[in-house]
Amino acid sequence: MDLQGRAAELFGNSPALRMPEKTLSFVEYNNQSAQIANHLCQKGLRSGDIIAVVSPNTSDMVLVLAGVLKAGMIAAPLNYRFPEHLLKGTLDNLRPQLVLTQQVSFSCIRTEAIASIIENAIENAIGNPVREDFEFPETMERAVSIIHTSASTGVAKAAVHSLSNHWYSALGSNDNIPFGTGDCWLLSLPLYHIGGYALLFRSLVSGGAVAVGRLDDPISLSLQKFPVTHLSVVPTQLYRLLADTQSTKHLRRLKAVLLGGSPAPKSLIDDAIRHNIPLYLSYGSTEMSTQIATSPKPINSVAKNSGQLLPYRELKNAADGELLVKGPCLFKGYLREGAIQPQTDNDGWFHTADIGCIEKDATVTVLGRKDNMFISGGENIHPEEIEKALMMIDGIREALVVAIPDNEYGHRPAAFIETFKENNPNDDTITRIMNASVGKLKTPARYYRIREWNTLPGSQKINRAWYTPTAPPP
Repeated sequence: MDLQGRAAELFGNSPALRMPEKTLSFVEYNNQSAQIANHLCQKGLRSGDIIAVVSPNTSDMVLVLAGVLKAGMIAAPLNYRFPEHLLKGTLDNLRPQLVLTQQVSFSCIRTEAIASIIENAIENAIGNPVREDFEFPETMERAVSIIHTSASTGVAKAAVHSLSNHWYSALGSNDNIPFGTGDCWLLSLPLYHIGGYALLFRSLVSGGAVAVGRLDDPISLSLQKFPVTHLSVVPTQLYRLLADTQSTKHLRRLKAVLLGGSPAPKSLIDDAIRHNIPLYLSYGSTEMSTQIATSPKPINSVAKNSGQLLPYRELKNAADGELLVKGPCLFKGYLREGAIQPQTDNDGWFHTADIGCIEKDATVTVLGRKDNMFISGGENIHPEEIEKALMMIDGIREALVVAIPDNEYGHRPAAFIETFKENNPNDDTITRIMNASVGKLKTPARYYRIREWNTLPGSQKINRAWYTPTAPPP
């Protein structure tokens, strides 16, 4: 399926890509995608080639990704904030035929500037009819993207997605949160994360526009510049927006604010509800092409669950409580040493390593990561369950729980917490509330106050391993 060509036929002159300097209709978007695809093929690249893209979110990057898709090539947007040694290691695994970047060059790898690709493609097209001088693969099962996991529990993995994966992911998302002609979703998440990249497909499937601000524009400014109706955020972004009166007014007018990435504290959700923000909570993964479960409507109270299972997804519990997923959204596998390695069991299920509960109405509650679990006094302890309980306490903004050695219990939980300056509960208060909410065994034995978190390279996610002691229990 030619997604851009289909969108051009269905949505015509409706806005597809809104940029500070101009707006492209779906017809124009399709034409520029074809021009870039032609230019890539004229450089000797072919369908199935891997094109790595190292860049922050820009309109040029969106156009390049559209051209790569149009040409039947495989896009691999990479975290441009990665240190050079990590980028090099990632590229060594990808073995791309071309690296497109803004500034950085890589020795021994064919590298070109994104801007020159755009300029040359458009220059070559001036005065010439729009043609498609490339061999377009029709199969929906062809690989179209490689998105790396966030590496929150180890080394980032290269997840390969098919066109079918993105298609059904977009259908299920748009079925739950309608997004179509006349709507505008601001690109506020990085394109090298599945939450950002998947937005391009939601637009092509349904006819809604994607807005891309200038490189250094904060979300608050983009909300003023564009007719935004939809927004995706992580908790840190939502904090900043709610701290600004004008931005809060803009959020209140939106149709949907999708919150994901990590658990949000009670204070943040309370604040959003108090300001009548149409907030949706979500649980997803790179392997399932973004959302797995999402609130079926804007929430009106603090919810411990992550919403209901979306269409085109299947979910069940293993005997140990691990969440297993499958369906047309499930990725093709991880790219390793030049080959795609499927990751499903004999029945087609992917083991997420998340522990959770599934209700009869398909409501999903995620308790934590299987690989973070530890045993204390003979009981399984999930750090994320304790973290969520801590963040339900007024005054606690962020929390991270790790296991520390203990002579009696083997291990006990210890908590690193970030509190608000104006509302800073003391340890005794926290302990009393935690004893009542999760019990004494799960209540942290120690609290460490944090002002600034150690995060994963090029990410806002807390580096859990950095806070985890390596010494064995006594």
